[in-house]
Amino acid sequence: MSQATLGDDEELFGEAANEMREDVESSLEEAWDALPSADDVWETDADNVLGVLNGLNSALDAGDAEDHLRDAKKWFTMGQRADAFEDADDLEEEIANLGEAIEDISDAGEQVGELTSTIPALRGTLEDAGPAEDEAETEDDADEEEAESEADDDADEEDEE
Repeated sequence: MSQATLGDDEELFGEAANEMREDVESSLEEAWDALPSADDVWETDADNVLGVLNGLNSALDAGDAEDHLRDAKKWFTMGQRADAFEDADDLEEEIANLGEAIEDISDAGEQVGELTSTIPALRGTLEDAGPAEDEAETEDDADEEEAESEADDDADEEDEE
């Protein structure tokens, strides 16, 4: 091989290393963008708990972030093995941070999913608990009639005096 060819190979390798880093950075940026925003997770327009949980469950979707993270890891691993990166600590740290964020979102989504299926059953249990609704209404009506009767008796006594 001639000296010119070796120089060209080094230059090509340098270009490839730069492109690989750009690919990793681009995939990381796309992954961060695919995550839900803090406001999407925090704010709600729901009228009840089930609506809040359903909205939160929808918001806790990492979307394409996992695919973009996988691409970033793939190019990062290839670049590391080829010793193409001069300093890759920042990329490695960002990949780890993104992975943790996606895992947290996934864990929260699972917990919300469990609550979403539990809350309606709990509501039904609470509605069915205690005296039947008709009995409760009958007792309330009887209490009201008794109070009215006592008030009428008191008024009659005042009229007699």
